[in-house]
Amino acid sequence: MSRREILEIGHPVLRERAREVTRDELRSDRVQRLIDDMIETMRAAHGAGLAANQVGATLRIAVVEVTEGNPRYPYKAPIPLTVIVNPAIEPLDDETARINEGCLSVPNLRGEVPRHLRVSLRYFDRQGVEHEELRSGLTAGTFQHEVDHLDGTLFVDRVADPRTLATWAEFERFHREAFLARAAGIVQRFGS
Repeated sequence: MSRREILEIGHPVLRERAREVTRDELRSDRVQRLIDDMIETMRAAHGAGLAANQVGATLRIAVVEVTEGNPRYPYKAPIPLTVIVNPAIEPLDDETARINEGCLSVPNLRGEVPRHLRVSLRYFDRQGVEHEELRSGLTAGTFQHEVDHLDGTLFVDRVADPRTLATWAEFERFHREAFLARAAGIVQRFGS
């Protein structure tokens, strides 16, 4: 495994829609190495997720994991390591919440994004096993963020009010407490 460079906003690959991965590709050493490298890269950067195009590979693969004590996202409920290949996500209703998001590809910036609180997520894991799961709360937002990446969309594209954009330092200084109160309500309600 090795860490890969995380591409930043402005790099054209981040705006490309990643292509589907075939079953043969998924079984290949090359793609399995890519997945391992993505996991290592995400963990080293303390991310909650990482999409393949963030490391320059235009394949529909993302990894998600939130561990207790993640310094970037201490308010998120834990999510066990999940590798999603060719994911499809659908909202289960119209309920949304404003989630203050950041992104490894948009360093030092956060903003509020309306995210669906209940979604259906279909994907293949790294062994090619198909899954269909219900994801809710902040966890639903995390998966929506990663699927957006695979479609060439960054969180800044979804920020409804640009006045919510803030550097990490200013978020911590002025907005953290209000968002943590909202996030705690979501976690209490959904457990995630």
